[in-house]
Amino acid sequence: AAASFQSCTFKLMKTFLSTAEVVEGCSCYPAHPQQLFCSAEIAYTVLHMFVSCSLRAACLYVQMFKGFDKAKDIQYVYTPVFSSLCGVKLDSNNKAGYLLSGSMWSDGRISIGQCDLVESWDNLSLSQKKNLNYRYQMGCECRINTCYTVPCASTGDNECLWTDWLLDNSLNGEQARQYACIRRSDTTCSWYRGGPPPEKDFLDMTDP
Repeated sequence: AAASFQSCTFKLMKTFLSTAEVVEGCSCYPAHPQQLFCSAEIAYTVLHMFVSCSLRAACLYVQMFKGFDKAKDIQYVYTPVFSSLCGVKLDSNNKAGYLLSGSMWSDGRISIGQCDLVESWDNLSLSQKKNLNYRYQMGCECRINTCYTVPCASTGDNECLWTDWLLDNSLNGEQARQYACIRRSDTTCSWYRGGPPPEKDFLDMTDP
């Protein structure tokens, strides 16, 4: 991944809504980290954040994983003011920084929210950090099918079954933290794990 020293600021978008609209709450569809990465226009890390009294955070280093052609110079990142509108709150005391992903507006501004891939860098597994560089991108044409109930069967060769939600009722299980769904040379899609063997088997899944 390419890395460059830049300066950016985390800002809160001004949102004018009624109280009734604000309390509805944020709802995100369950998604594997790879799905969030593939659907994002921009993905990068932000390190060394310093938040001022005006709730702005200066970030001194940006490592790009996706969006090189879109974001030439990241200066500001925007998020809704309220968490009920999927706004993101970042901790300025997090010295390890964050992985941020989001979308770009027509005017070039970058927006992030709770439904994007936004995570403390320390919370990511070693496999996830490696997958950001190239493995997630290798499987963006594949489909990750979330399993909610048994039986859960694949509907095609271009699909990987994600069973974390079914087995552990978690979006941060073994498959999310250790696996990437990649397209093989024969055009089929399957899970790839770059770390040690898993502690348990997954439903209807073979380890390539």
